[in-house]
Amino acid sequence: MNIVVCIKQVPDTETVVKIAGDGKSIVTDDIKWVMNPYDEFGVEEALRIQKAQGGQVTVVGAGPDRVVEALRTALAMGADKAVHIKDDNLYGADPMTVAKLLAKAIEPLNADLIFLGQRAVDDDSGVVSSALAEYLNLPQLSVITKVEVTDGKVKVERPVEGQTLVIESSLPAVITAQKGLNEPRYASLPGIMKAKKKPLEIKTPADLGVERADQIEIAAIVPPPQRAPGRKIQGETPAELAANLAKALKEEAKVI
Repeated sequence: MNIVVCIKQVPDTETVVKIAGDGKSIVTDDIKWVMNPYDEFGVEEALRIQKAQGGQVTVVGAGPDRVVEALRTALAMGADKAVHIKDDNLYGADPMTVAKLLAKAIEPLNADLIFLGQRAVDDDSGVVSSALAEYLNLPQLSVITKVEVTDGKVKVERPVEGQTLVIESSLPAVITAQKGLNEPRYASLPGIMKAKKKPLEIKTPADLGVERADQIEIAAIVPPPQRAPGRKIQGETPAELAANLAKALKEEAKVI
């Protein structure tokens, strides 16, 4: 079974994000870049399926040279090979363009399953997976917390309003991974050493026959409003404190 996992490199979730002078991008000088956390679930699930059924796991990522670090992380976890779509100006690009690049890179791999994270934690768009499935003319199973592959079909579970939706699809298919699908492994020291020798193919948009034609442009990035300072509720007794708190919630906060 050939399994492909698409990964994105994003700022670490603990990074303090600063808006650049142009008001349309972020300052990247001091950012620590990591694999998108939801993509880690996809890598882990691919490796588990591979262990059970055999085959090969390929990770594909697009962006500047630093994306190789995220690809190497996936290789250290156990993936067999990687494809880097190198484009120094791809971060923040139109998700449709990114999906088209990924589709062109994946087409010759004859994938039975394609995993992505259900969203990226930086732009939160969640568009690439749907566009990728459309470009490849494949079914998409989104926000998945359980995967079973048997007899050329895949059965998945998706949480829906406190219930569980069970979906079955033929292969090949595109699956987006949600938290709860598994617990991603850490890369071991031997895995890190082996990753350095695993194949990593570099392709450019020109190699894939894709020209940038972004239809979406970031108009502005605006920080959230500062939170108003808290106020200490005064009172001599528990009953008085409770009464004053209820009054503040009703008259000032207007939540009751």
